Amino acid sequence: MLAADQPCERLLRMGASALSDAELVALVAGIEARGRDAVAVGHELILECGGLRGLAAAFPEELMRSAGVGPREAARLLGAFELAARATTAPINRVVDSPAAIAELVAPLLARERREKVIVLVTDAAHRLLRLASVASGGVDASALPVREVLQTVLRYDGRAFALAHNHPSGDPTPSVQDRDATGALARAAEAVGLRFLDHVVIGATSWRSVI
Repeated sequence: MLAADQPCERLLRMGASALSDAELVALVAGIEARGRDAVAVGHELILECGGLRGLAAAFPEELMRSAGVGPREAARLLGAFELAARATTAPINRVVDSPAAIAELVAPLLARERREKVIVLVTDAAHRLLRLASVASGGVDASALPVREVLQTVLRYDGRAFALAHNHPSGDPTPSVQDRDATGALARAAEAVGLRFLDHVVIGATSWRSVI
């Protein structure tokens, strides 16, 4: 293959839209498979994961089953998907004034997660969003709520108030006893440091519920 035909050179000459899905995967991941075509590895990854949506939701260990994909390549690829998700759902300055507003913001980010993930929404005093940040990712069924990390994240970004959201991979958004207990502990800790805790929302497959 001529150098000009490599994905990197073709992107620079013709733009990213000229590349196939497999070429983009190979390019972003930096795949260098010995004795194999990197684009073919990218194509296999897409097929094995059931398409780009499945690839975006894959676990690192699943990606590393393919020859030519190690920890660095898996990290690059998943990092690129996360960056793209943030770029397309970056609602900075949106007002977070209700549980519905929280759910609307975080559902697109959590819908593809197969493990439980906790997101903190940092806001100013007027409840305008300053930052969305992931603070924990747990097992398939449960994730401990890191109270200290949540509060540190809010203070790091000069927040005055915050909300919390996490997903239930089971698809049922009904808050568990553990969800309610952790929410109470977080509310008490927030009050102690002078932060306003707005709400905690659980995202399910097609619906959401407020814990408060």
